[in-house]
Amino acid sequence: MFPLGNVLLPSTLISLHIFEDRYRALARHCMAADRRLGVVLIERGSEVGGGDVRFNVGTRAAIADAVELDDGRWVMILAGEDRVRVRRWLPDDPFPRAEVESCVDRPPSPAASGRRDELEQLLRRVVAGKVELGDSPATGTGESAVELSPDVAVATWQAVGLAPLGPLDAQRILETDGADERLDKVLSMLGDEAAVLAKRLAGG
Repeated sequence: MFPLGNVLLPSTLISLHIFEDRYRALARHCMAADRRLGVVLIERGSEVGGGDVRFNVGTRAAIADAVELDDGRWVMILAGEDRVRVRRWLPDDPFPRAEVESCVDRPPSPAASGRRDELEQLLRRVVAGKVELGDSPATGTGESAVELSPDVAVATWQAVGLAPLGPLDAQRILETDGADERLDKVLSMLGDEAAVLAKRLAGG
């Protein structure tokens, strides 16, 4: 298990720079096995040094790419696969470990599938507003850069990864068991953000 200060979502990517001894050991262990590990958000505490408190819903990840540097550090790209729930945390020696189970996930209904375009359009408005206000770098992050999967369940995860949401909001989405409910929450969060951005752009 890899506790982080950010949330890794299914169908999204995250890059890691691994320098602590315990996570170097974790990297070597995973590369020698099936190249998979769990990622969870830290609820309280720091990524470095241990002693943190972790959320119990996270994401199973595959190591998409990994390079061990000459000094023993690692650079990795993880691809989120599916949601997992921690049944029991095990001792952290030699690295964080847990017994996990796959989360039950309700698939999207036909009604949810029909809202995929609404999700993409709303996300484009939010991203474009952030760029116009100078809150995001303009290169490669404008409205035209937003292109979501045709699959509404995957598109929902992608939208959370691209949206200007904090880790706790992303964790709330990750802990939601149904695709329809997740979509509703993401649309609501993006709608609130779009309203705030529109007011700021209007000088309010």
